Amino acid sequence: MSAAPPSAPTPQEPVEPSQLLQLGLDDEPCLRADAARNRARLLEAAAGLVAARGADAVTMEEVAAAAGVGKGTVFRRFGDRTGLLMALLDHSEKKLQAAFLSGPPPLGPGAPPAERLRAFGRAALRRTVEDLELQLAAEADPGRRFTLPPYRVRHHHVALLLRQAVPDADCDVLAHTLLAQLDPALIHHLMHQCGMPPQRLEDAWTDLVDRITGTAA
Repeated sequence: MSAAPPSAPTPQEPVEPSQLLQLGLDDEPCLRADAARNRARLLEAAAGLVAARGADAVTMEEVAAAAGVGKGTVFRRFGDRTGLLMALLDHSEKKLQAAFLSGPPPLGPGAPPAERLRAFGRAALRRTVEDLELQLAAEADPGRRFTLPPYRVRHHHVALLLRQAVPDADCDVLAHTLLAQLDPALIHHLMHQCGMPPQRLEDAWTDLVDRITGTAA
């Protein structure tokens, strides 16, 4: 006899936008002045190397040399290369978070959940296309990719909207399924190996949301 499926979370769990934003990438809001300067110098150096040589060619050693600090400083500040590249992506990710948590509808609050899901996917796709090389280089290993703060924020947001739109579904798992369509590696494959334009990916996201929620734009 098969086991009963897990009970679905309570629909429309109250979560304040400020709580979600605390899951963002910048987890050092109270750095000392010298540490903050070092961090800014390292990010500036890393951004310059990415612009000049591409994200794949950037190493922690080169960033340290370009910033004029020891290699240990880079590792202490960012942990590893993935952490450094994720910090470079922080600004645009935070802008996207602010837009879907507290910006104007339909991306922000005030629109029906299905409409917000459509807008979220389109905005996330455009952001990934803009930063695709850097996002690919910053991809975490399989053991970390679903626990990184930006993914957790996105998953929580999508699951919350799904609970409002289809409360009888297993929205936690379904949110992962939807977010898989926004994976940078998949977007790279579809655009650069299959020749699909970004608009087709946005249309596919909208179609998927409509089918899952039983709605149409």
